[in-house]
Formats: sequence, structure tokens, C-alpha cells
Amino acid sequence: MAPDTPIVASFGLTRRFAAVTAVDGVTLAVRPREAFGLIGPNGAGKSTLVKMLTTMLPPTSGRALVAGYAIVRAPAKVRARIGYVPQLLSADGALTGYENLLFSARLYLVPRHKREARIRAALERMGLMEPPTARSRATQAA
Repeated sequence: MAPDTPIVASFGLTRRFAAVTAVDGVTLAVRPREAFGLIGPNGAGKSTLVKMLTTMLPPTSGRALVAGYAIVRAPAKVRARIGYVPQLLSADGALTGYENLLFSARLYLVPRHKREARIRAALERMGLMEPPTARSRATQAA
């Protein structure tokens, strides 16, 4: 990738939920080594834009490239090149370690049959094994 090529670029990126337009035609370019921030009031579409750029939510229209890959056509390649920690997961504290890792496993498309063993191994390695609870057993089935 050329040094002046945007690492993140969007072109008319839009997301609608029924009659509500959460993100309306965002066009942006972030080049390597640039600092970029999204600011705005609650409900302005910041989280929705980030979810689209991280391939967690498909756009209604428009397109975007992250690390040179189209978010719709190559989501696995995008995910392999980014790191994303949602604010609620890092600040909320309501999710267990298991649930946080399960969320990540789903985000990174870890096959369902491999999730349990990988999550348990990671929790054991970090000394974070928790006794099963009704809540954590419910999330294990997902």
C-alpha cells in the first residue's frame, strides 16, 4: 500500500434502520499515521459508522475500504487487519470474561466447534476461569 493511500476510506456510506437514517452519506479518508476521531452527540451515528467500518454491520449503501479491502466483499480480510474493542465492552463490566471472548470469537468468525476450547484455554492461561453461572451457560450455547 502506497504511503499516501488511505488506510480507511468511505464513499457515501449510509445506514438506515427502517425510516431512520443513522449514517447519511459519509465520505472520509484517513491516511497512515494520521489521528482521526469521531465526535458528536448521542445518536449522531458514530457507533453505527464504526460498526460498518469493522464489518459488524453492513451499510445500506455506499462503500468503504479498510487496509485496502472492501468491508462488504472482504470482511474477513478487514477483520484480520484491525483491532476493535467496543466502548461498552471495555467500560461496562457487565460481561464476563467468557462473554467478552465469545463476542470476539464471533466477530473474528472462529468456527463454532472451536470456540469453546479456545475460550477456555485463553481464560485458563490468564487465570480467569470463572465458575459457570446460569448466565454464562446461556451464552455458551450461542
